[in-house]
Amino acid sequence: MRTAMEDAGQKLRRVRERLKLTYRDVEHATQKIAQVHGNYEYSVGLSRLADIENRGTLPSLFRMYSLCAVYRIPFEKALGWYGIDLQALCIDASRSPLCQTYPFDLRPSSRSEANVPAVDEGFEGKSTTYLSRHSRHWSGSSLNFLHPLDHSRTRYAFIGTDDWCMYPLVPPGSFIEIDTDKRKVVRDGWTAEHDRPIYFLESRDGFKCAWCTQREGKLYVQPHSQSPEPPSVFDFPGEAEIIGQVVGIAMRVDLGKRRHTRS
Repeated sequence: MRTAMEDAGQKLRRVRERLKLTYRDVEHATQKIAQVHGNYEYSVGLSRLADIENRGTLPSLFRMYSLCAVYRIPFEKALGWYGIDLQALCIDASRSPLCQTYPFDLRPSSRSEANVPAVDEGFEGKSTTYLSRHSRHWSGSSLNFLHPLDHSRTRYAFIGTDDWCMYPLVPPGSFIEIDTDKRKVVRDGWTAEHDRPIYFLESRDGFKCAWCTQREGKLYVQPHSQSPEPPSVFDFPGEAEIIGQVVGIAMRVDLGKRRHTRS
């Protein structure tokens, strides 16, 4: 039975043959890349290329880069031939929860748009709807009821599994979206706790997600009233930095058992 690496090697071979490149052509081209980067690891020798194509030898990251450059194929595509799907990176990260809260910068690749269901043009989105009943095909351009994200100002963070600061509004294990343009602490404008802005900040105690009040050079960090975490006070600016305002939350709803067993 052929292995995935053998199949990947054959795909690389077919690309090379389609470009009418010989082993010697590839060796010379990758040697030039190695010279530019000052790293011999970028070079793919004759015997190494033969092993990659015919024996299923796994190329190093450097050699994979060089082959992709010479063959004009996306690096992500070549990784997919070896069974590595970069679109799964964010999902796999969520399967490895951290106890503490941390920001992260894992973003879906551009190909992930193809995984968004298109909906009928008459769909308004005003009422709760099972989208599968309205989907026609897969495309990212037809979800016109969603506003596109401005990734230049958007950051993300994972709420640690031991972080109960904003429970139940932001349960442990949640992913949050942060607007880094909204760093000013507002004093009013909300009528209920669900409307009150939640901020993501970094202090000497680490990263926090909480309500904030700024007054007389102090930043008062207030957890949710149902949280066991105590409030905090920091000199501001100085001891704390507001990274931005939370504008999106992706959470799990099966926290009941963990909540009751927590001591």
